Amino acid sequence: MRSMRLSQGSRAAGRRRLFAPAARVAGAVVGPALLALLAAIPARAEQLAAEDAAKHIGETATVCGVVAGGKYNAASHAQPTFLDFGKPYPDQVFTAVIFGSDRSKFGTPETTLRGRRICVTGKLQDRGGLPEIILTDPKQLSQ
Repeated sequence: MRSMRLSQGSRAAGRRRLFAPAARVAGAVVGPALLALLAAIPARAEQLAAEDAAKHIGETATVCGVVAGGKYNAASHAQPTFLDFGKPYPDQVFTAVIFGSDRSKFGTPETTLRGRRICVTGKLQDRGGLPEIILTDPKQLSQ
């Protein structure tokens, strides 16, 4: 009996030695593939209050706040829709802009979003001393 136990113990130890290198090899192969996959996923944008957006020009961020006012400028060449956060124009602290070429994707946000708390994601730009994000896809906007 004793010799049988030893041989089972020896076999188990042998199996551990046999499979351990395979795990290391698989880890070396899976590790870089996993890193490549993670690198392909965009970094999550930092979430900011509308009042803090001006401090983050040039960054990709998610800006959240209440739409205090909005205007669709149909007479302008680019036909922009402005969604003003914090306070209505001209005292807004942040603006989300949707140009006419993308407006049909959003409906009439200047009326449907007024008074609502929303978040918009994109690259923060400076326009006339005020921060803005240009929206081209409804996925950039969440309620």
